Amino acid sequence: MRIDIITVLPELLKSPFEASILKRAIEANLVNVHFHNLRDYTSNNYKTIDDYQFGGGAGMVMLIEPIDKCISKLKEERHYDEVIYMTPDGETLKQGIANTLSLKKNMIILCGHYKGVDQRVRDLFVTKEISIGDYVLSGGELGAAVLCDAIIRLIPGVLGNETSALTDSFQDNLLAPPIYTRPREYKGLKVPEVLFSGNFPKIEKWREEKAYERTKERRPDLLDRD
Repeated sequence: MRIDIITVLPELLKSPFEASILKRAIEANLVNVHFHNLRDYTSNNYKTIDDYQFGGGAGMVMLIEPIDKCISKLKEERHYDEVIYMTPDGETLKQGIANTLSLKKNMIILCGHYKGVDQRVRDLFVTKEISIGDYVLSGGELGAAVLCDAIIRLIPGVLGNETSALTDSFQDNLLAPPIYTRPREYKGLKVPEVLFSGNFPKIEKWREEKAYERTKERRPDLLDRD
């Protein structure tokens, strides 16, 4: 997989990809992540990437021309399955979206700033708009990092145990069940005996029941989804 991220602040984005699982995935050539500074595609000496909005109003708008130049250059080099725009009014990121995107080969992620991009960017280039929640950040970089993490960890070979991602919360619309490790008892709290039974069908049934109970208690809305 190749991910090209278009941003005004590449230095803000790079650190998450220089540690932990994302770093290992890049070093193993399971994913290639490239950062493109939008100011490199401007046409004046001031490297302007924004301007006042037509009709008046507070806040600046990202210009279409440098975004067009960057996306067009990338598309000349390869085909892209998705051009994703990170925006508060996009579709809320859910596990199913991450699952689907993890199967793609190439994608572009455009990070918004200020009041956002000229609407014509969305009309001409963007194929999917994603939000990481109902709040506004200073820019799309942190959202892009969250999206990349959610996608990359699902790529086969990234996690040490490939089945681990399949048992995460939100897979099958359920939260993950309680998990335990050593010691067997701590400050009077004991690990459920069923986990020591060696009866794996019984253990799996217990986990399914606990996952359902936790979801019903904390996120009943998930149980209403198809």
